[in-house]
Amino acid sequence: MNDKSMVGLSHEEIQRYSRHLLLPEVGLEGQKKLKSASVLIIGAGGLGSPIAMYLAAAGIGRIGLVDMDVVEESNLQRQIIHDSDRTGELKTESARRSIARINPFVQVDTYCEKFTAENALNIARDYDIIIDGADNFPTRYLVNDVCVILGKPNVYGSILRFEGQASVFSAKHGPCYRCLYPEPPPEDLAPNCAEGGVIGVLPGMIGTIQANEAIKIIIGKGTPLYNRLLVLDALDMRFREMKISKNPDCSLCGNTPTITALIDSQYYCGITPKSGEYRMDRNEFISPYELAEKLDNDDVLLVDVRSPEEHAIFAIENSISIPLQELTARVGELNKQRDIVIYCKSGIRGAKAVEFLNAEGFARVRNLDGGIAAWAKEVDREIPGY
Repeated sequence: MNDKSMVGLSHEEIQRYSRHLLLPEVGLEGQKKLKSASVLIIGAGGLGSPIAMYLAAAGIGRIGLVDMDVVEESNLQRQIIHDSDRTGELKTESARRSIARINPFVQVDTYCEKFTAENALNIARDYDIIIDGADNFPTRYLVNDVCVILGKPNVYGSILRFEGQASVFSAKHGPCYRCLYPEPPPEDLAPNCAEGGVIGVLPGMIGTIQANEAIKIIIGKGTPLYNRLLVLDALDMRFREMKISKNPDCSLCGNTPTITALIDSQYYCGITPKSGEYRMDRNEFISPYELAEKLDNDDVLLVDVRSPEEHAIFAIENSISIPLQELTARVGELNKQRDIVIYCKSGIRGAKAVEFLNAEGFARVRNLDGGIAAWAKEVDREIPGY
């Protein structure tokens, strides 16, 4: 952090932060620390929205935002830093504009690019604290590795459905993220918000906890969530706290680390299969246009492997619903002699269904390339996105 002795507060800033200045734990010196601090937020979505807004309001001097996506309507249920007039706009730009309205004294640096092993160190190096607002495992592991290598605290948060987690990982004070989760969970056990859903208020609850942890670390007060994992069940409104400890065999921060440089782990969550894992041939895909033509001329069985809730939102006409987790038990409902097309939202679950059916002796099964999302864009534009 910068030299606090050289930082002052204007009369307007003293008025703005007066409720902080009244707190003995913050006071004038603490507010100067906040003004001198820099925080990098990975993701300007569900978690990044409340984190950025509250840190800006608190007077953090410099906020960095990393995100390459644009604002979509499906974001607005929870990503409160954006609004309806900004759909199609870069999330980093939308967030920057909102922060400027909240607090003009905050410097905002935006990085409209993917956070990768190639650029991560250069982006993160000059920030005091890194906050993990990512929605996928590759980025989450990369954030952790960057923080360990640079010796910076990693303020972690994750959300899905009604459950959230928060912690502060720091190799100096305890475990890193890899100590707790050495390997990512299997893809079918780790859906993201786009496929598993999330209650809109949950990222606000977890995001404000992350913002609070960052503030505590900056001002040097309170007890950060080192060595503790906070778990929230918002459906039953219960908080649980789990003690976590450093793993001496951790591949990154253990006694004999095997990870010594950043890597892009894009095989996580089915993004790119590991070497030796199942890979679909192009003839196992069917494009939306090909499917539309085939439906007009041939006898095709359409199988929707999304959840019943997704099927109820909308489905391709005349398709049957067999959720992926039920496919093993219901495979007897399918005829091996028919042409079968599997679809899900984006194609990932469909690929797993094709793999399973091929192993069961189904030779005439294909996966809708890009899932129903591609179908909605290329064939039936009346279908709403979700």
